[in-house]
Amino acid sequence: MGLVIALNKGRILKECLPLLAACGIEPDEDPHVSRKLIFSSRSGGHQLIITRSADVPTYVENGVADVGVTGKDTILEYGGAMGFYEMLDLGIGRCRMMTAGPVGVPEPAGVLRVASKFVNITRTFYQQRSRQVEVIKLSGAMEIAPLLGLADTIVDIVDTGNTLKANGLEAREKICDISTRVIVNRASMKTKFDEVREFIDRLATVV
Repeated sequence: MGLVIALNKGRILKECLPLLAACGIEPDEDPHVSRKLIFSSRSGGHQLIITRSADVPTYVENGVADVGVTGKDTILEYGGAMGFYEMLDLGIGRCRMMTAGPVGVPEPAGVLRVASKFVNITRTFYQQRSRQVEVIKLSGAMEIAPLLGLADTIVDIVDTGNTLKANGLEAREKICDISTRVIVNRASMKTKFDEVREFIDRLATVV
C-alpha cells in the first residue's frame, strides 16, 4: 500500500498537482472536473484525498492520511495534539497573516474587538502581547467588520493588500508568513519511513 495524501482544495490544489506530477504522482481523473473526492494515482501506488483546508490536519493527525498538504495558517489554527510532523515548505501560496484596521484610526485603549476566522491564531497573538481582546468569529468578508462597527480591527491573510485599501483599511502588524507545507502523520513516519522519506526528498528536489 502506497501513501494516502490529503490535499487542500482550491488554489493550493491547483499549484500542488504539477509538483506531484513531477514526482510521478497523478490522479487517475482530473480533480477539477470530477465530483469524486478520493482518487487513485495513475500508477496505482498512492491515493489522493481532496478536502477542505481545515480538515487536512485532522485526516493526517488521525492517520486517515499519511501525508497532508495545506497552508501554514491552517496548521497554526488547528492546534490540537499535533500528531504530525511539519516536514517541508513548498514555497507556494505565499502571503502574510496580518492585523488591519481603518486608515488613520488608532486602536482603543480598552478591550480590543477583533474580527477573524483565525480565532486561535488571533487569541495567541494578542495573549503574547498581554492585550485584552474580544474575538469575533467571522467566516468571510472580514474587511467590512470595522466599517460596520462590529470590530475595531481584523486578523486576516493579506496578499496584495488591495482588498484592504478598497475598504479603507491598512495593514498593521505582521503575525507570520504563510506558505504551503507538507505534514506527515507521526505513526506513518515510522511504519512507512522509506516511502515517506522518498516522497519528501522528491518533492524537495522539484521545489
